[in-house]
Amino acid sequence: MGNTRVVITGLGAVSSLGNTAADTWQGVMDGRVGIGPLTKFDSEGHSTKVASEVHDFDTSEYLDRKESKRMDPFTQYAAVAALSAVKDAGLGEDSYQPERAGVMLGVGLGGIQTLEEMSDKLFRKHTTSVPPLSVPKFMGNSPAGQISMKLGLLGPAFVVASACTSATDAIGRALRTIRAGMCDVMITGGSEGLISPLVFAGFGNLQACSTKFNDQPERASRPFDRDRDGFVIGEGAGVMILESEEHAKARGARVYAELAGYGATCDAHHLTAPHPEGRGAKAAMRMALQTGGLTTDEVDYVNAHGTSTPLNDPTETAAIKDVFGEQAYELKVSSSKSMIGHLLGGSGGVEGVITALAVHHQVFPPTANHENPDPECDLDYVPIKPQPGEIRAAISNSFGFGGHNGVVSFKRWENGAAQAA
Repeated sequence: MGNTRVVITGLGAVSSLGNTAADTWQGVMDGRVGIGPLTKFDSEGHSTKVASEVHDFDTSEYLDRKESKRMDPFTQYAAVAALSAVKDAGLGEDSYQPERAGVMLGVGLGGIQTLEEMSDKLFRKHTTSVPPLSVPKFMGNSPAGQISMKLGLLGPAFVVASACTSATDAIGRALRTIRAGMCDVMITGGSEGLISPLVFAGFGNLQACSTKFNDQPERASRPFDRDRDGFVIGEGAGVMILESEEHAKARGARVYAELAGYGATCDAHHLTAPHPEGRGAKAAMRMALQTGGLTTDEVDYVNAHGTSTPLNDPTETAAIKDVFGEQAYELKVSSSKSMIGHLLGGSGGVEGVITALAVHHQVFPPTANHENPDPECDLDYVPIKPQPGEIRAAISNSFGFGGHNGVVSFKRWENGAAQAA
């Protein structure tokens, strides 16, 4: 693995706060919660009736009607976020070699909405009622293929499926792809579109989602708060453009931050519960720091996994304290899920975009709904409102079912050089 420095030159997002990275960031800075009543299907019979839904979504700026119809929502979200990130980066067709540009995206469950719709057609009608392009529409690798075809990219095109760490793992693997000398440019992040009856029934019966705030949906996601009772399912996508430093400088690209390191581990403990001592989470954080050339004293911000569940939040808090020691009490820690919900496989994509912008703008994003501190969660979670302050380096945590742990680290980029010391 080489020592090539990798920088972030473009950002795109689709979320309940807005359908661009700029709008999503503005929502975060306003402390606005994008969570509301579940509207995309009838919630009768479901225990949770709140969701973080994408609204007013229009693909026409980037996709023609025929292209869009052949995509499940999770692919539409990924394509729009990716193409807007390419536009944000100023990447024209003549600014990179197609053979040295690729796509690496995280996906949790893929085209579940299409799969449900086609299953209904099959069992209610006849096999002939299932459209011939149904499988390509719901297959998990659809976003990578569609984006590569749209842009004519000839480099690697993959998706990573590691539950709620999928997007973060994709970003980390894209970093490694550039450092290995395989590509100069990578489009990376994650997408998810799981506002569906099957997903809500499954998570509801698992008692994983918030139900206590069905009549006050904007209060339902409350990471690290004493009154939390589960996560809120969200949808959308977050994508960033990664380039080698040399490639970015050669074309005069604007740089948001340096993507410095990546850590990935497995708890090997339980399918849905974190290791009680945060074993894998701690190891992944340490690996992201080590591979990024960072010490704990150089990190100022943690974008936490922060799901608002009884188990995750105290376990993650304890893991952060173990890794950072007394420095943990000097850190700012916040959870974007308090505003955008949990995008599952896509969560690390939007959270990565938010973390990159936090480093770029030198602002600590807030944790919405942090009103009643939990004694087990005793760090500075930036309650309610954003706070300005120096961010030399930051990490973004993602932990998922199956015991997966993924963490990426970022460094400030200033006057043509990364600033971490």
